[in-house]
Parts: sequence; C-alpha cells; structure tokens
Amino acid sequence: MAESWFSNLLSSTAPGAVILMRILTGSIFVSEGIQKFLFPADLGVGRFIKLDIIYPSISAPFVGVVEILCGTLLLLGLLTRFAVIPLLIVMAVAITSTKGHLLLAEGFWKFAHEARTDYSMIMCLAFLLVAGAGPISLDSMILRRGNKNVES
Repeated sequence: MAESWFSNLLSSTAPGAVILMRILTGSIFVSEGIQKFLFPADLGVGRFIKLDIIYPSISAPFVGVVEILCGTLLLLGLLTRFAVIPLLIVMAVAITSTKGHLLLAEGFWKFAHEARTDYSMIMCLAFLLVAGAGPISLDSMILRRGNKNVES
C-alpha cells in the first residue's frame, strides 16, 4: 500500500518537455530564496517587517530555506509533487500579504495586474503538481530502478 502511494507520487506521464517548466520554476525559487539571505533588508527580514509578517527574523530565513530546498528538488525532479506543496503555501502567503490590499482598495484589475507574476508561479506549481516531474527526472529514475528490482 505504501509502495503504491510512493510510486504514484513519483510517477508521471508528462512529456520530457516538462523539464523546461521545472527549470523555470525551480530556478526562480532558488534565486528568490538565496536573495532573501543576500539582501535581507530589501528581500528578507526587512521586507517581512514592512509586510507585517509575524516573527520576521524567523519566518524570512525559513521561507528562504524552503524556497532554496524545494526549488532545488524541482530542478532535480526529485519528490517533485511533494516539493510543490510548501511552495504553493509560500505563494499563497506572498500574494495575500503583498497584493491582497490592492484587491480591496483598488479593485480586481489593479490586483490582477500586480499579481500576474505570483499567479504565473502558482500556475506553474499547479502544473507540476498535476503532471509530475516527467521522464527526465530523478523521480522517474527512482521509479524505473524500483520497477527493475520488483521484476528481478
């Protein structure tokens, strides 16, 4: 039962081109995570303070580590569907904390314009959650190796 669940988590019928989506999405998250440490006043703790996010000295580095770790997993195609979940949470918090006020104050179209990048990242993550890592991934390699061991 557990083996079947794990196999489903790793399996993907997506074409090899899904690697482009993983590279796009993973590299953006890795870059943003690193920048939270390189530029803490503007993109890390300082930004979290400006946004009134609780415990900024803990939450900013935590989000940075999550972005780096999960973004790297996406780049490798390792536990791809699992890695997407924390990033979706990060994006949900990001869009509500940085753009939510626009929806209330200036309406949908201003919000839609300002949130377009966040929305695009959420859609990329949703795609990877549904499609999986594709055949050019560590997920696929692990699954193939596991199937060879079962057949032997």
